[in-house]
Amino acid sequence: MSFLTPNKDVPSVEEPAAEVATGARLLPRITIQAFCEHSQTAELVESAVHDRRMSKVALTTHNGGLEGAIESYKSNPTPNLIIVETSLPTNEIPTALDRLAEVCDASTRLIVLGHVNDVLLYRELIRSGVSEYLVLPTSAQSIVNAISDLFAAEGAAPIGRTIGFIAAKGGAGSSTIAHNVAWAISQHLRQDVLILDMDLPFGTAGLNFNQDPPHGIADALSASGKVDPTMLDRLMSKAANHINLLTAPAMLDKTFDYGERDFEQVLELAQKTTPVVILDIPHAWTAWVRHTLATIDEIVIVAEPDLANLRNAKNLSDAIKALRPNESEPLLVINQIGVPKRPEIAPKEFATSVECKLLSQVQFDPQTFGTAANNGQMLAEVAANNRINDVFRAIGMHVTGRSIPEPSSKSGSLKLSSLLKLKKAS
Repeated sequence: MSFLTPNKDVPSVEEPAAEVATGARLLPRITIQAFCEHSQTAELVESAVHDRRMSKVALTTHNGGLEGAIESYKSNPTPNLIIVETSLPTNEIPTALDRLAEVCDASTRLIVLGHVNDVLLYRELIRSGVSEYLVLPTSAQSIVNAISDLFAAEGAAPIGRTIGFIAAKGGAGSSTIAHNVAWAISQHLRQDVLILDMDLPFGTAGLNFNQDPPHGIADALSASGKVDPTMLDRLMSKAANHINLLTAPAMLDKTFDYGERDFEQVLELAQKTTPVVILDIPHAWTAWVRHTLATIDEIVIVAEPDLANLRNAKNLSDAIKALRPNESEPLLVINQIGVPKRPEIAPKEFATSVECKLLSQVQFDPQTFGTAANNGQMLAEVAANNRINDVFRAIGMHVTGRSIPEPSSKSGSLKLSSLLKLKKAS
């Protein structure tokens, strides 16, 4: 960081950032939003996208500076990085940034573009959590360099949050839930999401997004130690705006016998390149499944409200807690509630017995879900006004650390105690 220029009321606009050396690290698929007070500053920030390091970055500019950012994030999710321009007096900047921090996610990083060349201010801002302070006028290359230092430098922390979905029992619908939650995150948070279909023999991510790519996760695994971010990027298929897939093979021409740590490198690379990584984990109990569950950020168990699912969910929950005693506990989603004439365990009692937080409930709707599956679409694409989309969004907001949805209460379910009595009587 250097302070090379005197203060000026209006920043100058430099030429677009030049191409950098071929070996420069590309920035991951982050989302950047800039709030500028002057049109010249907005043009300067926008010119940064011409730098090849920014080829995967989604960048948008807005008016309003610091106050505009505060107002925007009172009702909108924050991106990976915020850039704000401010011409406030030196003594007012920290207070204004405190107000911004109150409406931002803890993981969001901040670069401030200011008009005051003050070392003491710089030190105070860095101590308070600001990632970088640049004095205007500056260059597009300086802005890109600052962003690269945060997200692409050697030793930079991974940006990807890993969220695994696993079924308590085959057919519980964890893949459907995972894919629709991924869609909700991409649309409402406007962040890039990578879906890893880890059910190599029978995965459905390709089908659910109407994709049939020639390459996928099996190719990444077979590359062993040779896989790198560039190769991983080439193996991905773009399913929609902000959604990429690493699909499972479409054929059973070989077996898929993997060791405990065979998925580790792919997961680490995914975390470095994409803000949200959704793992569609098969209903299995292998060494690599156990290892994956022990190392990811969040785990969602998907179950139907019956006794077999309850037993399996309880065993799965206990095993996960033992694997990761100092990590977040698994969350529970009850799927397919309200199947006609089926005795069901009340969701809250189900969750109590499993000893998991009940994250959400999904009603049985075969017509809508069946139509979406047969069309290779997400539920929001075939039924945009269906209330279930709010459930998927709430799940997505929670697992990405945005909010905690409260499960809705449903009536008409059979109590667990009654079901157990029936079981014993039979």
